[in-house]
Amino acid sequence: MIGGGIGGPVAAMALRRAGIEATVYEAYRSTADGVGAGLSIAPNGLNALDLIGAREAVMGIGTPMTAIAMQSWKGKLLGEFGTPAGLPPAQFVWRADLYRVLYEEAAGRGIEIVHGKRLVSAQDTGDGVTARFADGTEARADILIGADGIRSTVRSIIDPAAPPPRYCGLLGFGGELRACGLPSTRDKMIMSFGKRAFFGYQVADDGSGGWFANLPRPEPMTLAEARAVSSEEWLTVLRRAFTDDRTPALDLLRRTDPAELMVTGPFEDIPSVPHWSRGRLVLLGDAAHPTSPSSGQGASLAIESAVQLACCLRDLPHDQAFARYQQLRRGRVERIIGNAARTNSDKAAGPVGRVLRDAVMSVAMRFVKPEKLAWQFAHRIDWDTPVTA
Repeated sequence: MIGGGIGGPVAAMALRRAGIEATVYEAYRSTADGVGAGLSIAPNGLNALDLIGAREAVMGIGTPMTAIAMQSWKGKLLGEFGTPAGLPPAQFVWRADLYRVLYEEAAGRGIEIVHGKRLVSAQDTGDGVTARFADGTEARADILIGADGIRSTVRSIIDPAAPPPRYCGLLGFGGELRACGLPSTRDKMIMSFGKRAFFGYQVADDGSGGWFANLPRPEPMTLAEARAVSSEEWLTVLRRAFTDDRTPALDLLRRTDPAELMVTGPFEDIPSVPHWSRGRLVLLGDAAHPTSPSSGQGASLAIESAVQLACCLRDLPHDQAFARYQQLRRGRVERIIGNAARTNSDKAAGPVGRVLRDAVMSVAMRFVKPEKLAWQFAHRIDWDTPVTA
Protein backbone atom coordinates (compact mmCIF):
# COMPACT_ATOMS: atom_id res chain seq x y z
CA MET A 1 0.00 0.00 0.00
CA ILE A 2 1.53 3.31 -1.08
CA GLY A 3 0.14 6.24 0.94
CA GLY A 4 -0.69 6.52 4.62
CA GLY A 5 -3.30 9.28 4.54
CA ILE A 6 -7.01 8.39 4.76
CA GLY A 7 -7.46 5.69 2.12
CA GLY A 8 -4.32 3.69 2.93
CA PRO A 9 -5.07 2.73 6.55
CA VAL A 10 -8.75 2.10 5.74
CA ALA A 11 -7.81 -0.17 2.83
CA ALA A 12 -5.33 -2.06 5.02
CA MET A 13 -8.02 -2.63 7.65
CA ALA A 14 -10.55 -3.70 5.02
CA LEU A 15 -8.04 -6.10 3.48
CA ARG A 16 -7.29 -7.52 6.92
CA ARG A 17 -10.99 -8.28 7.36
CA ALA A 18 -10.96 -9.93 3.93
CA GLY A 19 -8.08 -12.15 5.02
CA ILE A 20 -5.37 -10.26 3.12
CA GLU A 21 -2.35 -8.76 4.87
CA ALA A 22 -1.08 -5.33 3.81
CA THR A 23 1.80 -3.05 4.75
CA VAL A 24 1.39 0.71 4.36
CA TYR A 25 4.36 2.71 3.02
CA GLU A 26 4.22 6.44 3.69
CA ALA A 27 6.49 9.01 2.04
CA TYR A 28 6.71 11.35 5.03
CA ARG A 29 9.16 10.55 7.79
CA SER A 30 6.66 11.28 10.55
CA THR A 31 2.92 11.21 11.07
CA ALA A 32 0.82 14.00 9.55
CA ASP A 33 -0.44 15.40 12.85
CA GLY A 34 -1.93 18.87 12.51
CA VAL A 35 -2.16 18.76 8.70
CA GLY A 36 -5.39 19.75 6.94
CA ALA A 37 -8.57 21.63 7.73
CA GLY A 38 -12.16 20.52 8.22
CA LEU A 39 -14.12 18.01 6.17
CA SER A 40 -17.27 15.94 6.40
CA ILE A 41 -17.72 12.20 6.57
CA ALA A 42 -21.02 11.60 4.80
CA PRO A 43 -23.47 8.85 5.81
CA ASN A 44 -22.16 6.62 3.01
CA GLY A 45 -18.63 6.99 4.37
CA LEU A 46 -19.83 6.12 7.88
CA ASN A 47 -21.61 3.05 6.52
CA ALA A 48 -18.39 1.88 4.86
CA LEU A 49 -16.39 2.45 8.05
CA ASP A 50 -18.97 0.39 9.93
CA LEU A 51 -18.12 -2.63 7.78
CA ILE A 52 -14.55 -2.64 9.11
CA GLY A 53 -15.41 -1.72 12.69
CA ALA A 54 -13.93 1.79 12.52
CA ARG A 55 -17.08 3.90 12.63
CA GLU A 56 -17.10 4.49 16.38
CA ALA A 57 -13.53 5.79 16.33
CA VAL A 58 -14.57 8.47 13.84
CA MET A 59 -17.81 9.28 15.64
CA GLY A 60 -15.71 10.02 18.72
CA ILE A 61 -13.98 12.96 17.02
CA GLY A 62 -16.89 14.27 14.94
CA THR A 63 -19.61 16.88 15.33
CA PRO A 64 -22.96 15.84 13.83
CA MET A 65 -24.16 17.74 10.74
CA THR A 66 -27.89 17.12 10.61
CA ALA A 67 -28.52 19.70 7.89
CA ILE A 68 -26.99 22.37 5.67
CA ALA A 69 -28.64 25.79 5.60
CA MET A 70 -27.90 28.01 2.61
CA GLN A 71 -27.89 31.82 2.90
CA SER A 72 -27.51 34.64 0.45
CA TRP A 73 -24.80 37.26 0.97
CA LYS A 74 -27.53 39.39 2.54
CA GLY A 75 -28.06 36.77 5.24
CA LYS A 76 -31.40 35.61 3.83
CA LEU A 77 -32.17 31.92 4.30
CA LEU A 78 -32.47 30.38 0.84
CA GLY A 79 -33.21 26.85 1.90
CA GLU A 80 -32.17 23.91 4.00
CA PHE A 81 -31.63 20.24 3.33
CA GLY A 82 -30.90 17.46 5.74
CA THR A 83 -29.84 13.84 5.81
CA PRO A 84 -32.22 11.43 4.03
CA ALA A 85 -34.43 9.49 6.44
CA GLY A 86 -32.94 6.38 7.96
CA LEU A 87 -29.32 7.45 7.59
CA PRO A 88 -26.85 8.63 10.24
CA PRO A 89 -26.04 12.33 10.13
CA ALA A 90 -22.78 13.37 8.50
CA GLN A 91 -19.90 14.11 10.84
CA PHE A 92 -17.80 17.27 10.64
CA VAL A 93 -14.21 16.39 11.54
CA TRP A 94 -10.83 18.04 11.39
CA ARG A 95 -8.63 16.15 8.96
CA ALA A 96 -5.79 15.95 11.46
CA ASP A 97 -8.09 14.19 13.94
CA LEU A 98 -9.43 11.85 11.25
CA TYR A 99 -5.90 10.94 10.19
CA ARG A 100 -4.90 10.32 13.81
CA VAL A 101 -7.77 8.00 14.74
CA LEU A 102 -7.51 5.96 11.52
CA TYR A 103 -3.75 5.67 11.97
CA GLU A 104 -4.16 4.58 15.58
CA GLU A 105 -6.95 2.16 14.68
CA ALA A 106 -4.85 0.50 11.98
CA ALA A 107 -1.70 0.37 14.12
CA GLY A 108 -3.73 -1.02 17.02
CA ARG A 109 -4.80 -3.91 14.80
CA GLY A 110 -1.19 -4.78 14.07
CA ILE A 111 -1.02 -3.23 10.60
CA GLU A 112 2.53 -2.14 9.80
CA ILE A 113 2.94 1.48 8.68
CA VAL A 114 6.45 2.32 7.45
CA HIS A 115 7.49 5.97 7.18
CA GLY A 116 10.11 7.68 5.03
CA LYS A 117 9.35 5.53 1.98
CA ARG A 118 8.80 7.75 -1.06
CA LEU A 119 8.01 5.58 -4.08
CA VAL A 120 10.11 6.25 -7.18
CA SER A 121 9.33 3.20 -9.34
CA ALA A 122 7.54 -0.14 -9.39
CA GLN A 123 8.20 -3.23 -11.49
CA ASP A 124 5.48 -5.77 -12.22
CA THR A 125 7.31 -9.11 -12.59
CA GLY A 126 4.23 -11.11 -13.50
CA ASP A 127 4.10 -13.00 -10.21
CA GLY A 128 4.45 -9.93 -7.99
CA VAL A 129 5.46 -6.27 -7.74
CA THR A 130 8.73 -4.76 -6.57
CA ALA A 131 8.48 -1.21 -5.23
CA ARG A 132 11.59 0.94 -5.10
CA PHE A 133 11.89 3.88 -2.74
CA ALA A 134 13.94 7.07 -2.77
CA ASP A 135 16.11 5.86 0.11
CA GLY A 136 17.35 2.95 -2.02
CA THR A 137 15.28 0.24 -0.33
CA GLU A 138 12.81 -2.12 -1.99
CA ALA A 139 9.68 -4.01 -1.00
CA ARG A 140 7.94 -6.88 -2.76
CA ALA A 141 4.29 -7.97 -2.65
CA ASP A 142 1.62 -9.73 -4.68
CA ILE A 143 -0.03 -6.42 -5.64
CA LEU A 144 0.61 -2.68 -5.17
CA ILE A 145 -2.20 -0.28 -4.26
CA GLY A 146 -1.65 3.41 -4.91
CA ALA A 147 -3.42 5.50 -2.30
CA ASP A 148 -0.96 8.34 -2.82
CA GLY A 149 -3.24 11.27 -3.56
CA ILE A 150 -4.11 13.56 -6.42
CA ARG A 151 -0.47 13.72 -7.62
CA SER A 152 -0.11 9.97 -7.47
CA THR A 153 3.21 8.44 -8.45
CA VAL A 154 1.47 5.10 -8.90
CA ARG A 155 -0.97 6.67 -11.39
CA SER A 156 1.94 7.92 -13.51
CA ILE A 157 3.48 4.43 -13.44
CA ILE A 158 0.22 2.82 -14.53
CA ASP A 159 -0.38 5.42 -17.24
CA PRO A 160 2.35 7.98 -18.04
CA ALA A 161 -0.21 9.84 -20.21
CA ALA A 162 -2.78 10.17 -17.40
CA PRO A 163 -4.33 13.67 -17.23
CA PRO A 164 -2.90 16.06 -14.61
CA PRO A 165 -5.00 17.69 -11.89
CA ARG A 166 -7.31 20.47 -13.11
CA TYR A 167 -7.47 23.78 -11.24
CA CYS A 168 -11.07 24.65 -10.32
CA GLY A 169 -10.71 28.43 -9.84
CA LEU A 170 -10.81 28.50 -6.02
CA LEU A 171 -8.42 28.64 -3.06
CA GLY A 172 -9.38 27.07 0.25
CA PHE A 173 -8.93 28.39 3.80
CA GLY A 174 -10.18 27.36 7.23
CA GLY A 175 -10.01 28.11 10.90
CA GLU A 176 -10.84 26.41 14.18
CA LEU A 177 -12.09 28.61 17.01
CA ARG A 178 -12.43 27.83 20.69
CA ALA A 179 -14.88 30.72 21.08
CA CYS A 180 -16.90 31.82 18.05
CA GLY A 181 -18.92 34.48 19.85
CA LEU A 182 -22.05 33.16 18.14
CA PRO A 183 -24.99 31.04 19.26
CA SER A 184 -24.95 27.33 18.50
CA THR A 185 -26.01 26.40 14.97
CA ARG A 186 -27.60 23.27 16.48
CA ASP A 187 -25.72 20.69 14.43
CA LYS A 188 -26.29 22.62 11.20
CA MET A 189 -23.61 23.81 8.82
CA ILE A 190 -24.40 27.33 7.59
CA MET A 191 -23.15 28.14 4.10
CA SER A 192 -23.43 31.29 2.04
CA PHE A 193 -22.66 32.28 -1.53
CA GLY A 194 -21.08 35.58 -0.61
CA LYS A 195 -20.82 38.59 -2.85
CA ARG A 196 -17.17 37.77 -3.65
CA ALA A 197 -16.45 34.41 -2.01
CA PHE A 198 -18.09 31.36 -0.43
CA PHE A 199 -18.23 30.87 3.34
CA GLY A 200 -19.34 28.12 5.71
CA TYR A 201 -19.33 27.73 9.47
CA GLN A 202 -20.67 25.61 12.31
CA VAL A 203 -20.86 26.44 16.02
CA ALA A 204 -21.16 23.79 18.73
CA ASP A 205 -23.26 24.13 21.87
CA ASP A 206 -20.16 25.10 23.90
CA GLY A 207 -19.40 28.02 21.56
CA SER A 208 -16.47 26.39 19.79
CA GLY A 209 -16.55 25.80 16.08
CA GLY A 210 -14.92 26.31 12.76
CA TRP A 211 -15.22 28.02 9.41
CA PHE A 212 -14.05 27.60 5.85
CA ALA A 213 -13.80 29.98 2.91
CA ASN A 214 -13.50 29.38 -0.83
CA LEU A 215 -11.87 32.36 -2.51
CA PRO A 216 -12.21 32.72 -6.31
CA ARG A 217 -8.88 33.20 -8.05
CA PRO A 218 -8.63 32.96 -11.85
CA GLU A 219 -4.88 32.29 -11.90
CA PRO A 220 -3.70 28.92 -10.58
CA MET A 221 -1.66 28.93 -7.40
CA THR A 222 0.10 25.93 -5.93
CA LEU A 223 -0.25 24.98 -2.28
CA ALA A 224 3.40 25.94 -1.69
CA GLU A 225 2.82 29.35 -3.28
CA ALA A 226 -0.32 29.94 -1.22
CA ARG A 227 1.46 29.02 2.00
CA ALA A 228 4.36 31.31 1.13
CA VAL A 229 1.96 34.25 1.58
CA SER A 230 1.71 35.34 5.21
CA SER A 231 -1.39 34.45 7.20
CA GLU A 232 -1.88 38.11 8.07
CA GLU A 233 -2.01 38.98 4.38
CA TRP A 234 -4.47 36.19 3.60
CA LEU A 235 -6.75 37.25 6.45
CA THR A 236 -6.72 40.79 5.08
CA VAL A 237 -7.67 39.46 1.64
CA LEU A 238 -10.46 37.35 3.12
CA ARG A 239 -11.87 40.16 5.23
CA ARG A 240 -11.94 42.35 2.13
CA ALA A 241 -13.79 39.62 0.22
CA PHE A 242 -16.55 39.43 2.84
CA THR A 243 -16.79 43.16 3.66
CA ASP A 244 -20.25 43.58 2.12
CA ASP A 245 -21.72 40.28 3.29
CA ARG A 246 -24.36 40.42 6.01
CA THR A 247 -23.24 37.14 7.56
CA PRO A 248 -20.94 36.29 10.50
CA ALA A 249 -18.00 35.79 8.14
CA LEU A 250 -16.19 38.99 9.12
CA ASP A 251 -16.64 38.37 12.85
CA LEU A 252 -15.24 34.85 12.58
CA LEU A 253 -12.30 36.02 10.49
CA ARG A 254 -11.47 38.74 13.03
CA ARG A 255 -11.46 36.12 15.80
CA THR A 256 -9.01 33.92 13.90
CA ASP A 257 -5.42 34.00 15.11
CA PRO A 258 -3.14 34.32 12.06
CA ALA A 259 -0.95 31.57 13.50
CA GLU A 260 -3.91 29.19 13.32
CA LEU A 261 -5.15 30.04 9.83
CA MET A 262 -5.33 26.90 7.68
CA VAL A 263 -4.34 27.43 4.05
CA THR A 264 -5.56 24.35 2.19
CA GLY A 265 -4.64 25.64 -1.25
CA PRO A 266 -6.12 25.21 -4.72
CA PHE A 267 -9.30 23.28 -5.47
CA GLU A 268 -8.37 20.59 -8.00
CA ASP A 269 -9.96 17.55 -9.56
CA ILE A 270 -9.58 15.14 -12.47
CA PRO A 271 -12.92 14.55 -14.23
CA SER A 272 -11.93 11.04 -15.31
CA VAL A 273 -8.81 8.95 -14.77
CA PRO A 274 -8.72 6.62 -17.80
CA HIS A 275 -6.85 3.69 -16.26
CA TRP A 276 -7.23 2.66 -12.62
CA SER A 277 -5.05 -0.42 -12.90
CA ARG A 278 -2.40 -2.17 -14.95
CA GLY A 279 -1.11 -5.64 -14.24
CA ARG A 280 -0.70 -5.93 -10.47
CA LEU A 281 -0.97 -2.17 -9.76
CA VAL A 282 -4.24 -0.43 -8.87
CA LEU A 283 -5.37 3.03 -7.70
CA LEU A 284 -7.47 4.09 -4.72
CA GLY A 285 -9.04 7.31 -3.44
CA ASP A 286 -7.73 10.60 -4.87
CA ALA A 287 -5.24 8.67 -6.98
CA ALA A 288 -8.19 7.13 -8.89
CA HIS A 289 -11.01 9.66 -8.54
CA PRO A 290 -9.92 13.03 -7.15
CA THR A 291 -12.85 15.34 -6.51
CA SER A 292 -12.66 18.92 -5.29
CA PRO A 293 -13.64 19.74 -1.69
CA SER A 294 -16.97 21.15 -2.93
CA SER A 295 -18.28 17.60 -3.22
CA GLY A 296 -18.13 17.05 0.54
CA GLN A 297 -17.36 13.44 -0.43
CA GLY A 298 -13.60 13.16 -0.95
CA ALA A 299 -12.82 11.21 2.23
CA SER A 300 -16.05 9.21 2.07
CA LEU A 301 -15.41 8.09 -1.52
CA ALA A 302 -11.88 7.01 -0.61
CA ILE A 303 -13.26 4.98 2.31
CA GLU A 304 -15.93 3.41 0.08
CA SER A 305 -13.41 2.49 -2.60
CA ALA A 306 -11.05 0.97 -0.03
CA VAL A 307 -13.77 -1.34 1.27
CA GLN A 308 -15.04 -2.20 -2.23
CA LEU A 309 -11.55 -3.04 -3.45
CA ALA A 310 -11.03 -5.35 -0.47
CA CYS A 311 -14.29 -7.17 -1.30
CA CYS A 312 -13.20 -7.65 -4.90
CA LEU A 313 -9.75 -8.94 -3.97
CA ARG A 314 -11.28 -11.32 -1.44
CA ASP A 315 -13.46 -13.01 -4.08
CA LEU A 316 -11.60 -12.72 -7.40
CA PRO A 317 -8.11 -13.08 -8.89
CA HIS A 318 -6.38 -9.72 -8.95
CA ASP A 319 -6.96 -8.97 -12.66
CA GLN A 320 -10.68 -9.71 -12.45
CA ALA A 321 -10.88 -7.95 -9.07
CA PHE A 322 -9.38 -4.75 -10.44
CA ALA A 323 -11.70 -4.73 -13.45
CA ARG A 324 -14.80 -5.34 -11.33
CA TYR A 325 -13.73 -2.74 -8.76
CA GLN A 326 -13.42 -0.08 -11.46
CA GLN A 327 -16.73 -1.11 -12.99
CA LEU A 328 -18.51 -0.83 -9.64
CA ARG A 329 -16.99 2.52 -8.72
CA ARG A 330 -16.37 4.64 -11.83
CA GLY A 331 -19.91 5.79 -12.64
CA ARG A 332 -20.68 6.82 -9.06
CA VAL A 333 -17.49 8.73 -8.36
CA GLU A 334 -17.44 10.57 -11.71
CA ARG A 335 -21.03 11.69 -11.18
CA ILE A 336 -20.02 13.21 -7.84
CA ILE A 337 -16.92 14.82 -9.38
CA GLY A 338 -19.14 16.40 -12.05
CA ASN A 339 -21.61 17.74 -9.50
CA ALA A 340 -18.77 19.30 -7.50
CA ALA A 341 -17.39 20.94 -10.65
CA ARG A 342 -20.75 22.66 -11.21
CA THR A 343 -20.74 23.87 -7.61
CA ASN A 344 -17.22 25.25 -8.11
CA SER A 345 -18.48 27.25 -11.10
CA ASP A 346 -21.19 28.80 -8.92
CA LYS A 347 -18.67 29.68 -6.21
CA ALA A 348 -16.29 31.28 -8.70
CA ALA A 349 -18.98 33.16 -10.66
CA GLY A 350 -18.13 36.63 -11.95
CA PRO A 351 -20.29 39.75 -11.46
CA VAL A 352 -22.86 38.78 -14.12
CA GLY A 353 -22.90 35.10 -13.20
CA ARG A 354 -23.31 36.02 -9.54
CA VAL A 355 -26.44 38.03 -10.25
CA LEU A 356 -27.95 35.19 -12.26
CA ARG A 357 -26.97 32.65 -9.62
CA ASP A 358 -28.52 34.62 -6.78
CA ALA A 359 -31.71 35.18 -8.79
CA VAL A 360 -32.36 31.46 -9.23
CA MET A 361 -30.87 30.15 -5.98
CA SER A 362 -33.90 30.71 -3.74
CA VAL A 363 -36.16 29.02 -6.30
CA ALA A 364 -33.79 26.14 -6.90
CA MET A 365 -33.41 25.43 -3.19
CA ARG A 366 -37.12 24.62 -2.97
CA PHE A 367 -36.50 21.55 -5.06
CA VAL A 368 -33.55 20.22 -3.04
CA LYS A 369 -35.18 17.38 -1.13
CA PRO A 370 -33.34 14.81 1.00
CA GLU A 371 -34.71 11.93 -1.07
CA LYS A 372 -33.08 13.38 -4.19
CA LEU A 373 -29.72 13.02 -2.47
CA ALA A 374 -30.28 9.41 -1.41
CA TRP A 375 -28.30 8.03 -4.39
CA GLN A 376 -25.25 9.75 -2.93
CA PHE A 377 -25.72 9.35 0.81
CA ALA A 378 -27.54 6.00 1.08
CA HIS A 379 -24.95 4.05 -0.91
CA ARG A 380 -23.99 0.81 0.83
CA ILE A 381 -21.37 -1.77 -0.04
CA ASP A 382 -22.62 -5.35 0.28
CA TRP A 383 -19.82 -7.04 2.17
CA ASP A 384 -21.58 -10.37 2.61
CA THR A 385 -22.48 -11.13 -1.02
CA PRO A 386 -19.55 -12.58 -3.01
CA VAL A 387 -18.32 -10.35 -5.83
CA THR A 388 -18.56 -11.96 -9.26
CA ALA A 389 -16.57 -11.07 -12.36
